[in-house]
Amino acid sequence: MAEAAAVVAESLAGGRARAARTVLDQVVLPGEELLLPEQEDADGPGGAGERPLRLNAGARARVRVVCGPGLRRCGDRLLVTKCGRLRHKEPGGGSGGGVYWVDSQQKRYVPVKGDHVIGIVTAKSGDIFKVDVGGSEPASLSYLAFEGATKRNRPNVQVGDLIYGQFVVANKDMEPEMVCIDSCGRANGMGVIGQDGLLFKVTLGLIRKLLAPDCEILQEVGKLYPLEIVFGMNGRIWVKAKTIQQTLILANILEACEHMTADQRKQIFSRLAES
Repeated sequence: MAEAAAVVAESLAGGRARAARTVLDQVVLPGEELLLPEQEDADGPGGAGERPLRLNAGARARVRVVCGPGLRRCGDRLLVTKCGRLRHKEPGGGSGGGVYWVDSQQKRYVPVKGDHVIGIVTAKSGDIFKVDVGGSEPASLSYLAFEGATKRNRPNVQVGDLIYGQFVVANKDMEPEMVCIDSCGRANGMGVIGQDGLLFKVTLGLIRKLLAPDCEILQEVGKLYPLEIVFGMNGRIWVKAKTIQQTLILANILEACEHMTADQRKQIFSRLAES
């Protein structure tokens, strides 16, 4: 880690931009400019030509690049805004481009459009609910943003209830806005979470780890006890098992899994299965 940080610091001091393909899964620092491979190099396939990301390039470079958390478009450049490891996901067609983001250990949540989060209703102001999502300011939630809600048929939402929804508005210049319906007007699992269960907070990195398609932790946890679980991208987890003891055990396991190795997790799960 120290060697990677030293390489990044040297690159920044020299004012040189680094190629994104050479620093995948490596540490990047805020302020660094990334270079993307030339899609149609004059030297042919596999050429060494590289260029900065150009958003308004001509038909010669029709490649879609999506910037995830930790990256920002500044004019025609791709800048790093967070310290962490650079990640990349290839597009489905395999035609280049894809999604780039910085995987960082961040505690404070910043609302992102489309994220599914768990919020706590803190106040009701007219037809709008104020929901605490762990950000710098509360999000707004309209009473019409529920499945089947009308002016006569209002949802039963009280102060202190847990809400699972997604952001439709989230930027630095506007108040974040949540809804509990999808694009088709269906709840699709969103809405008021049950009164029972346990809500606890973990790091944002652990949430992304648990929601990964190849995560083995949830598969092992599901074999221990029957449970209901809800993950929020804001670092909140709601879990419910048959008994309070089982609920507390599951919560403790999920919190401790972030700093466990695969062998340590297997030992813990085997002990719990025997007991």
